[in-house]
Order: sequence, then C-alpha cells, then structure tokens
Amino acid sequence: MTRKRILSGMRPTGRLHLGNYVGALENWIRLQNEYDSFHMVADWHMLTTDLEHTARIAENSRQVVMDWLAAGLDPVRSPLFVQSHVKEHAELNLIFGMLVTVPRLQRNPTVKEQARDLGLEESMVFGHLGYPVLQAADILIYKADAVPVGEDQVPHVEITREIARRFNALYGTVFPEPEALLTRFARLPGLEGKKMSKSLDNSIYLSDTAADLESKLRQAYTDPQKIRVSDPGHPEGCVVMAYHRKFHPQDADTVEAECRGGRLGCVAHKKSLTAALNAFLDPFREKRARYEADPGLVDDILADGDRRAREAAQATMAEVREAMHMG
Repeated sequence: MTRKRILSGMRPTGRLHLGNYVGALENWIRLQNEYDSFHMVADWHMLTTDLEHTARIAENSRQVVMDWLAAGLDPVRSPLFVQSHVKEHAELNLIFGMLVTVPRLQRNPTVKEQARDLGLEESMVFGHLGYPVLQAADILIYKADAVPVGEDQVPHVEITREIARRFNALYGTVFPEPEALLTRFARLPGLEGKKMSKSLDNSIYLSDTAADLESKLRQAYTDPQKIRVSDPGHPEGCVVMAYHRKFHPQDADTVEAECRGGRLGCVAHKKSLTAALNAFLDPFREKRARYEADPGLVDDILADGDRRAREAAQATMAEVREAMHMG
C-alpha cells in the first residue's frame, strides 16, 4: 500500500533550540517512519517579517538543515529541500491567489494575531496577508495528505482545504484536502520561564557546547521560595524540572519527590540535569560536527532534495495546467 504523504516546513532562522526540537523536529523524525515525507526550508516565508536581512537566509538555511540531519531526519527517505529552489511553488501560489478572497484572508485568526503582536494592523504587506496562500501551494504542490502543525496553524490548513475544494470544483479533482496532523506537546519554557525564543535570548540550542549548556543551566529559573536545601520545593513552576521531565524522565518522579521533601537543592538538581542533557545532546553534537567539517555533503543532500522535490512539483503543475486547459 502506498503510504500517505506529509509536508513539513520550517523558516530558516538559524540554529535550532530545544523548543524547536520538542515542538516540531522530534515529531518529524517519528513521522518519517510512517509517512512519505517532504521537509522544506521555507525561505520565501522569511520575507513576510524579515525583509531587511535576506543576506542571512542562505547561511541560516544551512544551519537548520545541519540540525535536521544531526537530529535524525533521513535525506534518503525524505527529501530535504529549499522552497525557493522549486519555482513551481510561486506559480501555484499565483493561481491559488485567484481562488481566495481578501476578506477570507483577513478573517484568519493567526494572521490577525500576528498583525496585532507585530504592530502591523495598518502596514501589513500583501505577501504577509497572503502567506497562507503560499502555504497552500507548498502543501498541495506535493499533494500532501496531512500536515503536522500546532493548533495555531490549523486555520491555515483550513484555508488550504478550501482552496483545494475550490480548484477541484472548477477544474476537476487534482488536489487532496489535507488534514491537520496536530502536534501535541507541552511547550518547553525558556531559561527564565517564558516561551523559549531566540528573540528573548533564553534558549538552549541543540548545538550548544557542554560548557555553554552548564553556564546556561546555572542561570535557569527555579523555585524562588526554595532558598536552602531543606526548604520544601515547588517543582511545578521550575524550568529545570520541566527539562528534567522531558530529557531524563526515568528519574523525574524521584527528583520531584526529593525537591518537595527538602532533600535536593537547586544547585545539585542543575548539575544532575546538566549531565543528563549533555548525554542526550552528545550524539547530536558528534553528528553535526561531521556535517560542519564537510560542507559539500550538506550541499549534495540539498541538491538531491531540491531535484526530487522539483520533479514532484513539476508533475503536479503539469496536471494543473492540463486541468485548466492552460498547457
């Protein structure tokens, strides 16, 4: 039986942190065993919010791909490619732009929230408003059956489904209506307890050295009421405990009990977590170092992924043109 297909994409913002791993990459690695997977560096999507720093995109894309590879994405099974290297995305985006109204895009809650958070209510560019249409092209050009997303991206998948239905009704069935494959996870907090984010400078990166990790964890937020070892702790609000549960779960219950009972201090807990997290990251660091030492290997992987993605995209666009009688 032919496996169903998924498309996963990530904007190239540079090296990935533990929040990226927990929120997306870990799930992609699992799903590549169950689905026919395409993994896209969404460089055109960077233009919606960071138009002034396009010179960084190529290097940031390489950093993302090296993290993908080191974490366990298999480029033999699943093409890794750069969005802008497959020009058919832009062609299908143009066609899809004719199938959705501006008021429909303006009702998208995710875009409305972004506009509010970024102060863009009066200055949003056309490309930002329409980026769910480009996402629809990204997804449907590979005829993806499902898209792994967080809950905030579900409205975008619904727009994709609407566009697919509209095209199919007008020209005949070409596209599937992809399902949102919800990624369920507890968000990993940053070092101070807020959402882990590069812009907040509160992140632990997958590629951090052992020394960097130790230094960062020394600063991590713990229970402010636990001043002495003997003080009862409240680990439910402790960043270090959250990391421990995710990356060293086998003794997390014991650690929590020791903390609550006043038998484990925060310094000792941080040292224990540092050792556990370094053990988790060491294989990743070793693998990433090989790609860093051989840039040509990354180039070859991307060239092969671009080629395979392009072949699939070109086949879909041939169907689109035939259906529209625009060959």
